[in-house]
Formats: sequence, structure tokens, C-alpha cells
Amino acid sequence: MDNTIACQACDLLVNLESMRPGQRASCPRCGYRLTRLRPDAVERLMAYSIAALVALVFACLFPFLSFASSGVESVMTLPQTPGSLWRNGLPLVAILVAAFIIAIPALVLVSLLLLSVPLARGRFRPWLKPIGRWLFHLQSWAMVEVFIIGVIVSLVKIAKMATVTLGLSFWSYVAFAILFTFAIGVLDRYQLWNAIEAAEKETAS
Repeated sequence: MDNTIACQACDLLVNLESMRPGQRASCPRCGYRLTRLRPDAVERLMAYSIAALVALVFACLFPFLSFASSGVESVMTLPQTPGSLWRNGLPLVAILVAAFIIAIPALVLVSLLLLSVPLARGRFRPWLKPIGRWLFHLQSWAMVEVFIIGVIVSLVKIAKMATVTLGLSFWSYVAFAILFTFAIGVLDRYQLWNAIEAAEKETAS
């Protein structure tokens, strides 16, 4: 396996041959974090991805928020969020919201599972390399944490005008956001490609 990695910030080539499990490597020129060797990185990636997908399913099935004002109560689920924007004449915004907070994060997690399950078993599959390239472009379009922050800011303003009750879906989505962040944090470009290369060589032999 190639032990040389290019820094994504300044393109400096750094040799990581002397790294040991548990150690972190940073670019000696600009300080950018290059990698952290985790012996159980693939297993962690798979566990976080499964847990995040389960949390996302729960977040889509139950009430997200309920508002009560002057005796009138309104309940909203997570899938109804883009639906409300669509009905209010904002179809483009509705599509973008649905993509950024549900569809793209779900695609990222499914991609992570398609990568981590074969690699955890040491098996090479033809889709590993294309999905690996696709994943590193796709993950930057998931805006889970931005949505959570936006909801919290909105709740602070709405709480002055109505009684707000947080549903099971809200807490499930918060758990999903945390697990999704952990999964992306474990994803390591250097280790992923080395694991794919190792699996390919083992399968070929």
C-alpha cells in the first residue's frame, strides 16, 4: 500500500510509513490534519451508519413539533417540512430542504454501509472505488447540523407566540445528527483507500 498522502490544504506530499495505530498525522507545512489511524475504523463507520439510519427512520415516522396558540394546535412531522414549503409556493426551496436534511444524508449513510460492510469482511466489491469517490463529493452537501441550528433558532422566536412541544421525531433527529457527525468524523480518506486496496489485493490472491 502507498504510505504517501497529499495534504488537501497545501498539496504537500507526506510519508506516513512510520505511523502506528492510534497516532494522528498533520501536515508539517500548514498543520492540516491528514489522518488518524484507527484499527477499528471500518467497524466504527458501520456501527455509526446503522445507528444513524435507524434514528433517521424514527425521525420521519413520528411528530416533530407541535404548536398550540389560542386553543388551536398544529402538529408537524419531518417530511411535512418541505411539503409545507411546496404548498406555500416555494417548490425549489422545498426540494432543496428535502434533499439537504433527508435525501442526501440518507444517501451518504447508505453509501457508507455499502463501503464498510464488505471492507469489515475483507472482501473487495466492484462498487467500492466508485462509491468512495462519490461519497467524498456527496458528504459536503448534507446540512444536518445547519437544519438543527435553524430549528433551535426558530423555536426561540416561536416560543414567545405559542406553546411549543418537541416530539419524538425531534429528539430522534438530534440523535441522528450526532451519529451522522460521528460517522463522517470516522470516515478517513487515507484509511478508506488503503482498506479498499488491501481488500482488492486479498481478493485477487
